[in-house]
Amino acid sequence: MDTWENQLFFGDNLEILRSGRIPVGSVDLIYLDPTFNSNATYNILFAEKGGEKSAAQITAFEDTWQWGPEAAADFDDVVRGDRARLAALLRAIREFLGQNAMMAYLARMAVRLMELHRVLKPTGSLYLHCDPTASHYLKMVLDAIFGAKNCINEIVWRRAHPKGHAFKRFARNHDVILAYSKNFDKVKWTSQYSIYEDEKVSQQYTLNDKDGRVYQLTSLLNPNPDRPNLTYEFLGVTKVWRWTKERMMDEYEKGRIIVPKNGEGIPRYKRYLDEQKGIPIGDFWSDIEFATGSERLGYPTQKPEALLERIVNASSNEGDVVMDPFCGCGTTVTVAERLKRRWIGIDITYLAINLIKRRLHDTFSPEELAPFEVIGVPADATSAAALAEENRHQFEWWALDMVEATPAQDKKKGADRGVDGVLYFQEKDDGPYHKIIVQVKSGHVGAKEVRELEGTRRQEKAEIAALLTLKPPTRPMKEAAPADYYVSALFPDLSFPRLQILTIADLFAGKQLEYPRWVPPKTFKKAARRRKGPTDQERQGELL
Repeated sequence: MDTWENQLFFGDNLEILRSGRIPVGSVDLIYLDPTFNSNATYNILFAEKGGEKSAAQITAFEDTWQWGPEAAADFDDVVRGDRARLAALLRAIREFLGQNAMMAYLARMAVRLMELHRVLKPTGSLYLHCDPTASHYLKMVLDAIFGAKNCINEIVWRRAHPKGHAFKRFARNHDVILAYSKNFDKVKWTSQYSIYEDEKVSQQYTLNDKDGRVYQLTSLLNPNPDRPNLTYEFLGVTKVWRWTKERMMDEYEKGRIIVPKNGEGIPRYKRYLDEQKGIPIGDFWSDIEFATGSERLGYPTQKPEALLERIVNASSNEGDVVMDPFCGCGTTVTVAERLKRRWIGIDITYLAINLIKRRLHDTFSPEELAPFEVIGVPADATSAAALAEENRHQFEWWALDMVEATPAQDKKKGADRGVDGVLYFQEKDDGPYHKIIVQVKSGHVGAKEVRELEGTRRQEKAEIAALLTLKPPTRPMKEAAPADYYVSALFPDLSFPRLQILTIADLFAGKQLEYPRWVPPKTFKKAARRRKGPTDQERQGELL
C-alpha cells in the first residue's frame, strides 16, 4: 500500500467494481449520493468571461430513472444470485410497486450495493445519502445486504431552514443518510462533538475549584434501573450506579466524587470543562447547511464539505481509503484529500471527471496535492474512437476538454447551430474578451461542414472557429477553410487562422489551438484554495 496512488475512474461504477480494479476488502469508508426524484435537471455551470455566473450550461445527467433493459438486467442479476433474502425482497417490492421509476432505481442500486459491500473492509462502513422519497425502500435493501444488526444510524440532515409557504403539507427540508457497517462489532469509529456555545457553558459550568478550573456536578445514576450488577451501597446510599463499585471508589479517592456538605443526598461527579471534547453529535444534524459562498461550484447536487468532514472523521483515520462511486463534483474526494485519506472516485460523466480534476488542482497547491490517476479516459486516438462509438456526448465533452473549451448552451433546449463548445481569451488582464467556438465531429465531415462552421463563426461574432475531428481533413476541407487570420492587437506580427481543423491524433501529439495564450482562459468556476488538515471549527474545538 506504500505505492498507493489515488484513483479517479471515468465509467459505470458497476462495471468498475466488477472489473477487479478495486480489490475485495480494501476500502475503509464509502459515501454515495445517488439522487432520486428531485424533479431537477443537473447542470454544471461554467465561468463566463469575467467569471460571473454563466448562461452557458450543459446537462451532466438527469435523475430520471426508467424501467428498461438495464434495470431489468440488474433485477435479474439479483434474483438469480446467491443472496436469497435480497432476491426475495426485490421480488416483493416489484410485486408492490410494479415496473416503474422507483423499481428501476432500487434494482440498479441493489446490484451496486452488493459490490460495494464486497469491497468494504471488515472494519468499514457505508453512508448512503438519499431523500425521504426512497429512504424507506433503500433501508430494506441495505438490511438485506448488510444485515439489520449492522445498521449504525439513520441520520436526518436538516439541509436548510423551511422556505416558502406550505399550503398542503409541512415544508420539506431534510435528507436521510443511512449508515451501515460491514461488521458492527468491529467497525471503525471516532466519536464526533460539536463546540459548546458560550451561553450554555456559562449556564452549566458554574462552579470553580480553588485553582480556577471550571466544573459542574453531574449525575452518577445509571439511566437503566434494571442493572443488578451495578446496584450497591456507596457512601451510605444504595442506588443503581453508572459505574462499578471499584471505579466509583477510585474516582472518590481522586476527589472527583462530591458528597453534599450536610452528608445527605446523592453523591455527584465533578466534571471539568477543560476535559470535555464538546457536545456529542447525535443522529439529527441541524448545524450544517447547503454549501454557500466560495464553496459553491454551480453543481446543484453539491453537498457541503462540512457534511463530508463529519462522516470522514467519524468513520476513517488518516491513510484510510475513502470511496465515492457517484462522485459528481468531487466533494468527497476533496475532503478526503484535505483530511489526508487515500481516495477512489467514480463517475459516469466526463464533465464530472473534468470538474473534479480542476477542483483538486484549484483547491490544493502542487506541493500538497497527492498524485492521482485518471482511469478510463481515452489515452490515444483508437480509444477516443471507441468512446465516440459508445457515447457521442461523452466523447464530445472529452474532446472539448482537450482544447480547454467549455460545453455550449444545453442542446436539448434548441438547435446548437454547429457550436459544441466555447472558449474565451484575452490579450491582457483588463482587456476585452474574444470568443472561440468549437465543433466536434466523430463521424463523416466534409467541405460543406467547414463552410457552415465559418458561417456560424461570423454569425456568432467569434474571432476563431475550431473543428475537432477523428479523421484527417480531406483536401476539399482544407480548401474550404478561409484564408483569413486574427491579428494580435498587442503583437501585430502574430496572426492566427480564423478557422482551424485539428484531429484527435493531432491533440494527442501535442498540437494545440492557435490563439493568444498569454492570459490563461477561464473555464470552470474556480474552487477556493485550501490547506490540508482540520477545519477552523475543528481547531477551535481542540482549544476547549
